[in-house]
Amino acid sequence: MEGLKRFIGIVLIVVAAIVAIQTILEPIYHTSTDESPYSSTWDYINPLSAISIILGLIFGYIRLSGVGADSSVQEFIAANTLFYGFIFIAIIFFWNWFGIMEVASDFTGASHSTRSLVWILVDAILPPLNIAMGIHLMRASE
Repeated sequence: MEGLKRFIGIVLIVVAAIVAIQTILEPIYHTSTDESPYSSTWDYINPLSAISIILGLIFGYIRLSGVGADSSVQEFIAANTLFYGFIFIAIIFFWNWFGIMEVASDFTGASHSTRSLVWILVDAILPPLNIAMGIHLMRASE
């Protein structure tokens, strides 16, 4: 189990780096238009992000379940922040991702600019969450 935690920790950190680098570099090489608001690179990165969010939820819940009366305040805050942070990012990520995949094409509750703003939030919040969970998993496996 320790080797698996270390591997998942590395995966979370790598996905965080990919999302952060793409977020920073995309404006340099892609010009957004109404027909193409984001680069096609996100079509490959979004499934990785979804996997990292699911892993973050699973290991966040495991960490939160391990917090007991004898745990420090710091561990209590860290476990809650990571778990509920991953819940928040999961809700807005999957809402937005399903919206751009046009799973529910009749839904018109959000414009392109709203979806773009949500992506900016996801792309800014996901890397720190992944890195924090990844570091925790790597330390826990030692």
